[in-house]
Amino acid sequence: MSSPSTPVGGATKAHAPTLYAIIGVKFLKGLLFVALALFAYRFSERDMPTEYQTLLHHLRLNPERRFWADLAVRVGSLTEAKVRWTAVGTFVYSLFSLVEATGLMFRVPWAGWLTIGESAFFIPIEMFELVHAHRLSPTVLVVLPLNILIVWYLYQNRGRLFRH
Repeated sequence: MSSPSTPVGGATKAHAPTLYAIIGVKFLKGLLFVALALFAYRFSERDMPTEYQTLLHHLRLNPERRFWADLAVRVGSLTEAKVRWTAVGTFVYSLFSLVEATGLMFRVPWAGWLTIGESAFFIPIEMFELVHAHRLSPTVLVVLPLNILIVWYLYQNRGRLFRH
């Protein structure tokens, strides 16, 4: 007879602190991208060049510096439609992370495979960025090993972590 904590098959779900960390990262990433999407959507109807100049003034940054001037040209080319499409795309992408986190939390096998696929998808892109960048990006230096760790850990432990 099985105990209340033992599933019918007799195997117990293993405690997996690394899995819990991956779930936390995926939830935080999903929430960050939801916030970014809402922020972009909220600002889509505003006059972006004016908002940009106000932000530079508020942060006490010199708008005459080349970096800020080049960025101002790019901000000036943004249209309401482009910003809204960016917000929609960002929101849809955030759903992937939130679905992955929820599925991993309930330990369903498809969520493990979805997470492996999504994380593995970005590894070649990050490697390309690392090799062809003129300078090392701290973001890529953090995200690349994290994605490699996620893919390796979930693939190596898929039988132990997920019910079939």
